[in-house]
Amino acid sequence: MVAGGVFFESSFGLSYHSGLLIVSAVVIAYTLFGGFLAVSYTDFVQGLIMFLALILVPTFAVFLTGGIDETADSIKAVNPELLSLFAGTTVAGIISSVAWGLGYFGQPHIIVRFMAIKSVKETKQARRIGIGWMILSLIGAILVALIGVAYFQQNPGATLVDEEAIFIAIGQVVFHPFIAGIMLAAVLAAIMSTISSQLIVTSSALIEDLYKAVVKTDATESRYVFLGRVSILVVSIAALFFAWTRNETILDLVGFAWAGFGASFGPVILLSLYWRKITGIGAFSGMVVGALTVVIWGTNENLSGMLYEIVPGFILSLIVTVIVSFLTYKPNPAINAEFDEAVRLLKEED
Repeated sequence: MVAGGVFFESSFGLSYHSGLLIVSAVVIAYTLFGGFLAVSYTDFVQGLIMFLALILVPTFAVFLTGGIDETADSIKAVNPELLSLFAGTTVAGIISSVAWGLGYFGQPHIIVRFMAIKSVKETKQARRIGIGWMILSLIGAILVALIGVAYFQQNPGATLVDEEAIFIAIGQVVFHPFIAGIMLAAVLAAIMSTISSQLIVTSSALIEDLYKAVVKTDATESRYVFLGRVSILVVSIAALFFAWTRNETILDLVGFAWAGFGASFGPVILLSLYWRKITGIGAFSGMVVGALTVVIWGTNENLSGMLYEIVPGFILSLIVTVIVSFLTYKPNPAINAEFDEAVRLLKEED
């Protein structure tokens, strides 16, 4: 939601709060009434737009800055270390950067997509699409940032309202206004797909995992749908409240949330897939320890500046989950049978 506010502020000159309200209203509307299916369809279209934009913008922008060699020279003029993978880095810095990969295993809005796969046959294709999409998109994002450095070095008179809006700025310079509009749609697509995905997952967790477990009513399906929509609305309003005062960069917000999800749920997801002895109390203990570690480490400037909080959070969560599971494990024939069946199906596909 913060990103939505920044988007409208950078692109159309609206106030941050106006952009925040516009993006929130649109996403809440189609998530509220369309549910998971609507989010899945819109995510496909949004993902396609994002993918094409992240490939096309750097491809054309490099000609704006004089080609590869001249672009590289301009980047070096600003800071030669920008073109080096290791210059100015530390071991802790490299570990922190690589550790972002651990976060994927615990992102609910990513995991739920794989949970929606219809058959084991589709898992390979989903894996290739997911990893391929991320590799190309991340390369495109890195190139946009580097070309942006070159462009503003070559054009000192040009102004940039927000460094995090570099993609928008370069897209508007490179392309015809109509194409630039599509590029802007790509940024908006990235924002909207994340909001809607998180809302759907949160709603599902509140109703399917908490409400049904605690209340244990025999309510009708339409009743659960209604409650799911209410939870989406409540969570949206809460998120809007927290986003109203912008006091952090988008990257800081994403990094902290990414670490929290990754450290809390990542070890549990991985152990559930590959280890049949994980227990409920073990999983719960690991999630609590992972979340607390990220909060404590991430809110301490000295610790967070030294190492990305997902590293200690993920490790401690994994250790606690394993130890508590060992102490509380009791053989369960039903779980073992389900685990064996899953392994058999995977081997058949291999």
